[in-house]
Amino acid sequence: MPQPSALDRPAKPRDAVKTGDRIAIAVPEDVPLDAAPQDIPLDILFEDDDLVVLNKAPGMVVHPAPGNPDGTLVNALLHHCMGHLSGIGGVERPGIVHRLDKDTSGCLVIAKSNAAHQSLVRQFSGRSTMEKLYLAVTQGIPKPSHDTIFTHLGRHPVNRQKMAVVNPPGGKTAITDYHILATDASTHTALVLCHLHTGRTHQIRVHMHHKGTPLVGDPIYGKPSKTAELTGRLMLHAWRLAFDHPITGRHLQFEAPIPLEFRFWTSSATLPG
Repeated sequence: MPQPSALDRPAKPRDAVKTGDRIAIAVPEDVPLDAAPQDIPLDILFEDDDLVVLNKAPGMVVHPAPGNPDGTLVNALLHHCMGHLSGIGGVERPGIVHRLDKDTSGCLVIAKSNAAHQSLVRQFSGRSTMEKLYLAVTQGIPKPSHDTIFTHLGRHPVNRQKMAVVNPPGGKTAITDYHILATDASTHTALVLCHLHTGRTHQIRVHMHHKGTPLVGDPIYGKPSKTAELTGRLMLHAWRLAFDHPITGRHLQFEAPIPLEFRFWTSSATLPG
């Protein structure tokens, strides 16, 4: 009968597994998340029978998950749409085609019908008709002033709550174009326009951290700064979203109003038309 390991303790991701080691896994019971409609205000940019485009507020979680069972965008949408949402995402993510991080604000499209959902997923995957432009404020000024960041992104090898740049074939391809719109010497910060060609988790946050200029107010990839204390939020805003209407085929473009926290930088910037 095998003897207990000398390392009879919780395992860490960096621990090497040796012959004879015993590994015990405790799988918790599933706790179904039954999302309920909640009357939470939404900033609607556009709505018809097939979709909703909204300006997500910073601090709002998109769908219920452990630690955030309610008060989410899904709860608000179930109330606003009276349950008329695409069912492809399942009972916990009705209508959800793509996501924004909790602390990211801006444009988000929601599918009200299954046909709309399928078309939007194809457009997000194909990217030929989809355009996603973000405004970000960086700690430090990226060099060069404009560039394309092309990496593979995967889970951080130690901290599984983080993403990281990894060597291929690991991870998934992630491509971000960025262009500096304005800089401020007094705070050593920059307003950066980011054009996403892929939609990986934390993509802009990891890419700008990889450049050595993490986003202001980023609690995961950033660093403490007086600017972060002044803004009080992650300085990332999904400013513009364009795609073909999933049913009519008409090309649509939406812009989420620029939050007040960005005005310090946008006042001296020329935004693209």
